[in-house]
Amino acid sequence: MKKYKVKEIYYTLQGEGAHAGRPAVFCRFTGCNLWSGREEDRHKAICQFCDTEFVGTDGVEGGKYTASELAQKVMSLWPDATSGTPYVVCTGGEPLLQMDDALIDAFHKVNLEIGVETNGTIHSPKGIDWVCVSPKAGSQLLQTKGNELKLVYPQPAAMPDQFEDLDFEHFYLQPMDGPQAQKNTQLTIDYCLKNPKWRLSLQTHKYIGID
Repeated sequence: MKKYKVKEIYYTLQGEGAHAGRPAVFCRFTGCNLWSGREEDRHKAICQFCDTEFVGTDGVEGGKYTASELAQKVMSLWPDATSGTPYVVCTGGEPLLQMDDALIDAFHKVNLEIGVETNGTIHSPKGIDWVCVSPKAGSQLLQTKGNELKLVYPQPAAMPDQFEDLDFEHFYLQPMDGPQAQKNTQLTIDYCLKNPKWRLSLQTHKYIGID
């Protein structure tokens, strides 16, 4: 029976994008196809600005789960099944390396709404309720439609005008974190003001000190 490798599972508020502020259980899958996750490999990674730990299964509630086990674990972290719509954000790494019909069915059987945060290099399986694509320069974008396109800015080889005609409901620019975060935030603000199709997305979880 297939088991899914998960780095960590935790309950928090979504910090960015269209669902910012919404309570959610984050399920972070191990592995990515744009970087090994190891610092010694960062220089040759397609995505060199990633700040997420997704190697191994040693995080909070991390481990190897069957589809049913993972669905039950996620639901066990939702505080009240009668309050709000239980929402799971599948992230990584790259969650679509592992997600499949069996897991989507298992999540839906326990009445979970499913969101996914993907780099868009793998076609999203049917049944996911909210698809957020974050393109990375140097990769091949295959998932060209969804609910939300959230582009980290600036990426000189992945500028917003390359993506604005794609089939998404929402278009967000998110300032690249790091040493130039303040400068990048101002650049992102300026771009959104000049190009109002795009909205500003901030990583509010970092500002308020939650995961």
